Amino acid sequence: MPIYRKILVPVDGSHTSTRGLQEAVRLAKDQHARIRLMHVVDQWSVIQSAGMDGGGAADILDMLEASGAKALNSAKTLADRSGVKSEAVIFRNLSGRVADLIIKEARKWRADLIVMGTHGRRGISHALLGSDAEAVVRLSGVPVMLVRGAPAAVKKKRPARQK
Repeated sequence: MPIYRKILVPVDGSHTSTRGLQEAVRLAKDQHARIRLMHVVDQWSVIQSAGMDGGGAADILDMLEASGAKALNSAKTLADRSGVKSEAVIFRNLSGRVADLIIKEARKWRADLIVMGTHGRRGISHALLGSDAEAVVRLSGVPVMLVRGAPAAVKKKRPARQK
């Protein structure tokens, strides 16, 4: 009997997000689970970072929504080609954190698991950018699987020069 029947997968079109999706698809195939793909257009961040009242950000938001729809379509195609039943939803985040929307959607859809890619930032970049993945782990009422992006290419050591 499958442990996971409904897997929520937030996607943003990045390589890291795709790695999370690939892991979710593998797990869904094994568990005979369904996947709900979700993308969040973070209107709140756009308006805050642009210092706009909302009117000037409309074009940016439309572009972000189109990009999100493209990411969802690609993700759904990957899931469908793998034989996994999937559906896709897109949200506009009007206030608060993206993590809160992910948690809310997991509850509403009654997800058994959330699978998402994480950049694995540390130090100052983590402090400045925050982490939706970390917030989801802390707030989620269901298990969360984090999938790290591919490690940076390892540089080959050059042989020492002989004198």
